[in-house]
Amino acid sequence: MSVTTSANDTAVLVLEDGRRFTGQAFGARGTTVGEAVFNTGMTGYQETLTDPSYHRQVVVMTAPHIGNTGWNDEDAESQRIWVSGFVVRDPALRPSNWRSRGSLDEQLAAQGVVGISGIDTRALTRHLRERGAMRVGIFSGPDAAATPASLLQRVTEAPAMSGSQLAPEVSTKEAYVVAAQGEKRFTVAALDLGIKAMTPQLLARRGIEVHVLPATATFADIAAVAPDGVFFSNGPGDPATADHEVGVLRAVLAARLPFFGICFGNQILGRALGFGTYKLRYGHRGINQPVQDIATGKVEVTAHNHGFAVDAPLGDPVPAPADTAYGRVRVSHVCLNDDVVEGLECLDLPAFSVQYHPEAAAGPHDADYLFDRFAALLEGVK
Repeated sequence: MSVTTSANDTAVLVLEDGRRFTGQAFGARGTTVGEAVFNTGMTGYQETLTDPSYHRQVVVMTAPHIGNTGWNDEDAESQRIWVSGFVVRDPALRPSNWRSRGSLDEQLAAQGVVGISGIDTRALTRHLRERGAMRVGIFSGPDAAATPASLLQRVTEAPAMSGSQLAPEVSTKEAYVVAAQGEKRFTVAALDLGIKAMTPQLLARRGIEVHVLPATATFADIAAVAPDGVFFSNGPGDPATADHEVGVLRAVLAARLPFFGICFGNQILGRALGFGTYKLRYGHRGINQPVQDIATGKVEVTAHNHGFAVDAPLGDPVPAPADTAYGRVRVSHVCLNDDVVEGLECLDLPAFSVQYHPEAAAGPHDADYLFDRFAALLEGVK
């Protein structure tokens, strides 16, 4: 990424298949490249921008008006903005919220995040739905004046998301502890693959002391915490590259430690159990995805942010348990939009995971009960 402070407000968005959109610079001026993805949420843009799972992605917001509530000191999910670029149609001229400490445009510029506004984000989203997620570049300032061929070349030379190992790039470098709120009931070792700030907070509210460990942590590091259970977080990148994390989780399963995984953690559990993973055509990103709990039939409106999924047997009409090296496993949740696997449950081990985000700070909170389920699992095993 290159950033300048040019006064030139023209910006150009170039997709790897050659399609271009011209608009106005938003945030920092300069050049950025990444994978183009779209988010259908109408709120929660600050949580989206600071979610480490969006590392190396250029996020297109489908809601037309973005930035209305500005930027505050409470809603960030990490210490920085992680998106590679930001695309909006109609940014707010001025923020209007009692918690606001500045505008979104100012914060993007301060953190060097190149964006573009004033383009037809609906047309861009339809293009990505039809053609699939692809690499993209945003060019503003002097960079926008380069020839179309040279801009396209910079996009096509960028690394693809498939095959990318990104969790170590966003993970904490040093272990830290989030204290239990109230009486301490349990200790959990949480592997940070791109963890969001709300996750350990929700665990802490249930009396759980959370030891957050780097993505490079070994099973010995986990065992040194003497945990009652283990948690694997969300995170960016291709789960097919996560051989280290898969090996660690297999040791966790062999030790029969209670396990809960979210998003990337769900994909790691799938691989540890012997299932494959694959890249979705354009992924699930937003806060309005319907997911069904197969055991109860209940439908939850959930938050999603994933471009990969687990290739586990669904069955018809009800998924039958699959035999694995760790006992029987069943698909526990499924997306009602496209039948993507959204959860796994081990029937002979204390382990489960979901592909969506029950910890989503911006909501919805239909799936918040999963943290209670994990606490009950810890209680039952203890």
